Amino acid sequence: MNVYDFDGTIFPGDCSIGFCFWCMKRQPKLFFTFFPKTMKNIFLRKIGKMPEYKVQRKFFGYLKEVDDFEEQIELYWDKNEKKISAWYLAQKKPDDLIISASPDCIIGPIARRLGVNFIATEFDRKHGFFLNNLMYAREKARYIKDQGFPMIDNFYSDSLADTPLALCAEKAHLVTQNASTVNDWPELDEKTKKKVKEKIDTGWKVHLKED
Repeated sequence: MNVYDFDGTIFPGDCSIGFCFWCMKRQPKLFFTFFPKTMKNIFLRKIGKMPEYKVQRKFFGYLKEVDDFEEQIELYWDKNEKKISAWYLAQKKPDDLIISASPDCIIGPIARRLGVNFIATEFDRKHGFFLNNLMYAREKARYIKDQGFPMIDNFYSDSLADTPLALCAEKAHLVTQNASTVNDWPELDEKTKKKVKEKIDTGWKVHLKED
């Protein structure tokens, strides 16, 4: 089984941000109700006043404000499906697994079009909160381990934050140049590998709802 991150790996850019701008163009009220709050939250994160999980949760909150979400997400992928990396399409297999921190309501439609399996952040679009942990960094590795998935033959990601899952694969690949170039994963010393694997076992939890 081959496992792939999505944003920046087999798709250039971030589909959650892309879909956000797509929706703002078609539903201008979002520019006034959502965009200013997002800029404020990003600033608060930069100065250490807001944790990453809360920035993400508040950002994904735009999804509950999209009036015709089901129609718009399909139209978004009608236009952007062609951006999926050619190198991935050339080697795609039916048992591929996409694992992404983006919301499942955004990743699901494109994964189904590709005919592959997917795991993504579970997000309640109606109420605007996570239903489970943000599928990011070592949480990906913990999920794979806890669910008893088969051996990962190859893992692909554009981010070294995914090192925990890279260590779970027979072979790992670092994707660069905006999802266009595949390289070998950087070598880690044994001490670092041990430390990363220990962190997979300890895990972490995000606050699923607003504090």
